Amino acid sequence: MRSPFHGRQGGILVHMASILAILSSILWGTSDFEGGRLSKKHAPLAVLGFSQVLGLVFGLVVMLAFGAWDAQALGSGGYLVPGIIAGLFGYFGLFCLYAGLSTGRMGVVSPISSMGAIVPLTYALINGDKLSTITSIGVVLALVGVFCASGPELSQGLPLKPLLLAIGAALGFGTALTSMSIGAQSSALMTMVSMRGATFFVTIALALKFRTMGGFTKKEYPSLIFIGIADFLANVLLGIACTKGLVSIAMVLGSLFPIVTALLAFKFLRERLQRVQYIGIALAVAGVALISAF
Repeated sequence: MRSPFHGRQGGILVHMASILAILSSILWGTSDFEGGRLSKKHAPLAVLGFSQVLGLVFGLVVMLAFGAWDAQALGSGGYLVPGIIAGLFGYFGLFCLYAGLSTGRMGVVSPISSMGAIVPLTYALINGDKLSTITSIGVVLALVGVFCASGPELSQGLPLKPLLLAIGAALGFGTALTSMSIGAQSSALMTMVSMRGATFFVTIALALKFRTMGGFTKKEYPSLIFIGIADFLANVLLGIACTKGLVSIAMVLGSLFPIVTALLAFKFLRERLQRVQYIGIALAVAGVALISAF
């Protein structure tokens, strides 16, 4: 017979997973905002690559501090292969996102790319996650809210190139998140180190090809360091959240970062929010409330 304490403990773990996933969204949204600001002055791939390398350095320091290398790396349940897949597909997703945003159709690319959360959500449901009716409603509200909060501009149709890039970004992010959740079952930290290790080689290859380190000034290093560390921590927190509660819920809550980016742009860059974005934020908050309460 299950004791009341056991049930209470399980509830605490579920709430902890929700909190970690939401913190992950805050870190991701903030790092994306700062990355977007730097990308107005430098090539987006240079910002991405440099910050990814800094994230790897931070991850290696944390790994050594906690002795996390003892986790299972290879074989069934190992972190290494899922981590490498997550890193490469995440990099691909970001490349598609930046390329899509460069077309000027941000209102088309951003909301579609944010739907990458559907991939790990589907994977988790197929593999045994069960959601109550109220929680399912909360998930739908949160996903629709994120889509709307990204500011969809569909009145002028869907041009093919940005549409394909947006779908590529969504599939890249979705595959990365799914692989990350798999690797985290062995070690969330080592999965993220593997991700950054994989992207490190991609970054070096790009740097050699274009023969540039991005041209950053010393004043911009703190922002790059912040982006690298915040992105790394966001991945780790979401990975841990996947081990404390339902993967499906963690992935939905971890995908709220476009709202954070939009709010920061509104606050610091004076970018006006459209009416649909206000509606999206309200829907996402309502969805999170339902998920957290039930």
